[in-house]
Amino acid sequence: MAELSLAQLHPSLDDPVLLSMNLLNDIASDHPQAVSFAAGRPYEEFFRVEQLHGYLDTFVTHLTEVVGLTDEEARRTVFQYGRTKGIIHDLVARYLEIDEGITVDPDAVVVTVGSQEAMFLTLRSLRASPQDVVLAVAPTYFGLTGAARLLDMPVLDVGDGDGGLDLADLGRQVATARAGGQRPRALYLVPDFSNPTGTSLDLATRIALLDLAADLDLLIIEDNPYGLFQADPATRPPTLKALDTRHQVVHVGSFAKTGLPGARVGFVVADQPVTRDGRPAGTLADQLSLIKSNVTLNTSPVAQAVIGGKLLRHGCSMVAANKREIEVYRANLRHVLTGLTARFAATGPVTWNTPAGGFFVVLTVPFAVDDRSLRRSARDHGVIWTPMHHFHTGMASSHQIRLSFSLLDDASIDEGLDRLTAFVTAEAKTPGHSA
Repeated sequence: MAELSLAQLHPSLDDPVLLSMNLLNDIASDHPQAVSFAAGRPYEEFFRVEQLHGYLDTFVTHLTEVVGLTDEEARRTVFQYGRTKGIIHDLVARYLEIDEGITVDPDAVVVTVGSQEAMFLTLRSLRASPQDVVLAVAPTYFGLTGAARLLDMPVLDVGDGDGGLDLADLGRQVATARAGGQRPRALYLVPDFSNPTGTSLDLATRIALLDLAADLDLLIIEDNPYGLFQADPATRPPTLKALDTRHQVVHVGSFAKTGLPGARVGFVVADQPVTRDGRPAGTLADQLSLIKSNVTLNTSPVAQAVIGGKLLRHGCSMVAANKREIEVYRANLRHVLTGLTARFAATGPVTWNTPAGGFFVVLTVPFAVDDRSLRRSARDHGVIWTPMHHFHTGMASSHQIRLSFSLLDDASIDEGLDRLTAFVTAEAKTPGHSA
């Protein structure tokens, strides 16, 4: 039998960052009756199998009646290997213009296998030497840090500050990295309801960030999975890409939350000009498609057709397509915040933030929590959450937990908060757990 030692495999395979998701899945599997505040998944009650057939039919009809393909060409488009950049790039561009105020050439859009592939392709293109590093606002979504680990690309933390981003710290981190011989390539952040904190950048900070990034000669990787889920749509600021006049922003998007997660369809807008020997060589999107052609070849045309059909049925607006879901997320956020107030307002040491939308709330407790705490919570109290230390590099514990409310109904939220209250009370009273 061939036996391989982890010591002889890529070091990322033994990295806690890559193990985080498996840990949460294992605990949920071991405790199926527990109420889970861990999964940042979209609401499921509106899922219908017949929708898939309807969306597919809508897209194929679009190909024949609008695009002008023959029946044979339409079948080939859906059944065969497809264009590396994707077959719904034009619909994605229309969606971006309608819902996000982003005007982009459809050819600058690469349709990917979820946003995770979009991040991987972007980092792979930027990682040209061992000196190349990416910066990320901490705490950081572990999908980004995991992708960077696989590419041997160091991630430098930037402070989040009071408004979701410490601009002065960004300048310091870039200067320090360059003085040490490193080459900062880009800053990764989620400007709208970030995972894990739920924090959003205000308009002034977005404009200041774009100006600072230009001064620092730094790209921005904007990840935008939650932007449509604003509690008050009248207060929603524009995306960084909508404000981008210098081609500084690589915009990563996903239809996992707004379309359907099982399709695994995301995209990246990469309209940055690329040169070779001083001559034009297309855009960064063209380079990403070259990498993609050697990784996944193309994104499933069937999955794209389903998402394309959903877009077409709603005038290429995911805001229109998600009216019911948006109301659920708004109501769930209110329910969680009201529930936390009812249970913890009088206790003092327990605090939480109040996001303006999205999927997440962060709870701060008067004791350190780690993976063992999570196991006790699931086993003894029947409630699962995400320890915030998973979103920090090299941290084994913290005093914060992430609560995701997107998948739950009112009764589950109430039951889960009751169980969470019991866990917090028990841990705070246990010698050695409080701090």
